[in-house]
Amino acid sequence: MVAVPLPASHAPAEHRPHVLKAALWMTGAIASFSAMAVAGRMVEHQVNVFELMTYRSLVGMAIVALVAGLRGRLADLAPHRLQLHGLRNLCHFTGQNLWFWAITVIPLAQVFALEFTAPLWVALIAPFVLGERMTRTRALAAAAGFAGILIVARPDPAHLNLGILAAAAAAIGFAGSAIFTKILTRTEPVFEILFWMTLMQTVFGLICAFGWQGHLTIPTAPVAAGLVLIGCAGLLAHFCLTTALSVAPASIVMPLDFARLPVIAVVGMLLYGEPLDGFVFLGAAIIFAANFVNIRAAARAARPRS
Repeated sequence: MVAVPLPASHAPAEHRPHVLKAALWMTGAIASFSAMAVAGRMVEHQVNVFELMTYRSLVGMAIVALVAGLRGRLADLAPHRLQLHGLRNLCHFTGQNLWFWAITVIPLAQVFALEFTAPLWVALIAPFVLGERMTRTRALAAAAGFAGILIVARPDPAHLNLGILAAAAAAIGFAGSAIFTKILTRTEPVFEILFWMTLMQTVFGLICAFGWQGHLTIPTAPVAAGLVLIGCAGLLAHFCLTTALSVAPASIVMPLDFARLPVIAVVGMLLYGEPLDGFVFLGAAIIFAANFVNIRAAARAARPRS
């Protein structure tokens, strides 16, 4: 059973948000996630998403074990709270597979804009899992954010497709992953979280890859280089994200990576000729505004009472 923490307004002073420190870690996460999206498109012609996740996790597991060994932290890899690790990684594995598939069928900016709804799901789920209070401001922010989703997705037969649905569903998976990561960071070291993420997702990937086509594709040298890049970028992204979640509440950390939308939109335009869709930016702006209101409300609630 997961212990329910005190609401943020009653948390001790040393646990109050360190927004600047979290923002610095999220800068690294933004760069890593963006590199991972570009590399994902580089390899999708030869490996499917299950194989991609398997190779990515194998690379990450090797790196985590090597770094832990060099730093004398192998004891940190010992299993604790495996059920919670399993829930966290099932959410993330599902969301990541949907995300990697979505970036191959719809514009990168649209994928990222829909992914940014993850903080809204965090805000809605956090009261039930993290014990954070659901306020009127959070409820209104969530409602406004979902209006932004409708603008980005434009749910009509002419625009709605499986890629859009996959990207939207991926955001829910990432929100669940963020919630369980926040719980794990209270008691478990970052090395343990990252190691069990890569180990469990390697197993999940192998099961899905062999179940889907009965074998694992051996990549060519260029594709193997792309897979190594994805593994390194993915691990670095999650190290930065996990560290940020260890110093600030999930409802504050998750909106901080909105800065990657204009970056990935320009990358998509330059590398793939994707148009800068005004509806995507309008919807993303509404989603960002909704999350900004949520951030301000959470920051005010966390200030020391005079």
